[in-house]
Amino acid sequence: MLYELADYLSQHYSGFNLFQYLTMRAILGALSALLISLLLGPLMISKLSHYQVGQFVRDDGPESHLSKAGTPTMGGALILAAIVIATLLWADLSNRYVWIVLGVTIAFGAIGWADDYKKLIQKQSQGLTAKQKYFWQTVAGLGAAAILYYTHQVPAELELIVPFFKSVAIPMGLFYIVFTYFVIVGTSNAVNLTDGLDGLAIMPTVMVGGALGLFAYLTGNVNFSSYLSIPYIPGAGEIIIFCGALVGAGLGFLWFNTYPAQVFMGDVGALGLGAALGVVAVITRQELVLGIMGGVFVMETVSVILQVASYKLTGRRIFRMAPLHHHFELKGWPEPRVIVRFWIITVILVLIGLSTLKIR
Repeated sequence: MLYELADYLSQHYSGFNLFQYLTMRAILGALSALLISLLLGPLMISKLSHYQVGQFVRDDGPESHLSKAGTPTMGGALILAAIVIATLLWADLSNRYVWIVLGVTIAFGAIGWADDYKKLIQKQSQGLTAKQKYFWQTVAGLGAAAILYYTHQVPAELELIVPFFKSVAIPMGLFYIVFTYFVIVGTSNAVNLTDGLDGLAIMPTVMVGGALGLFAYLTGNVNFSSYLSIPYIPGAGEIIIFCGALVGAGLGFLWFNTYPAQVFMGDVGALGLGAALGVVAVITRQELVLGIMGGVFVMETVSVILQVASYKLTGRRIFRMAPLHHHFELKGWPEPRVIVRFWIITVILVLIGLSTLKIR
């Protein structure tokens, strides 16, 4: 919206050409989303508290979590709203990738919202059933994958890029749709599993989202992509506006979500943000790098899979409790220690992911 206005005004005053630069609009997107989150956060918390939209806490979890019962949740709706508004303000709305990323984020956020609504408003402890949740995730994930496949413009969009190797690009053909589906749905659920402590999920999401924004900028630039030996995807650079908005909205939400949290994001935020990371990684052809940078999400997911498999096969648990962050809590780690150490791990993994740009 504002981008189109600035483009029109630039015909009359050259100073508005500043808004043609992706980096400038990414910064403005981040600041806009941050401002929206900070301004609307107190109002949202007040409304959620008024309507008693409070967190349900499992009685078999760590005892320290019992005090969190009733803390306002579904705050992820604020994150998604800030991202969408900031992106619409500063992105080039003629870019197909912008609409695909927004569509995926909103669709998965809506699934999470429906789950939260059933649990917190209608007081149905189960929320959406597993079948219902995965059905709609499959619809959204496969839909996005099919759109990306049938609208691709260059062969590189359908190739699997292997990090640390300069010329390893594996054409996927129709398997691209299946692979993309698993990346989007898998990342969505991985972030959701990680969202169990104050600020634990949002900060890694911000860091990974920011790094993916850099990948998008470089992938969409023919000169940088050639120099770095990464695929050139025309139009992908515009996704940096979305990633900037994600960073700003995430930091704004963290202001209220940091320990001890005043609000939780709920499934509406976790599922939407996870899917957003997945689809951005797909567009930039950095799915494997996402697995590296999002290693905390991977560890949390694997811990659940191993725990369930071990208990069903042997009747024994590998961890004291899954996901992994609860295991460390039950070992006696204070919650802030778990959170900050997981953040530090994410910083290291993001730096390793960024190193793939040069180590080839």
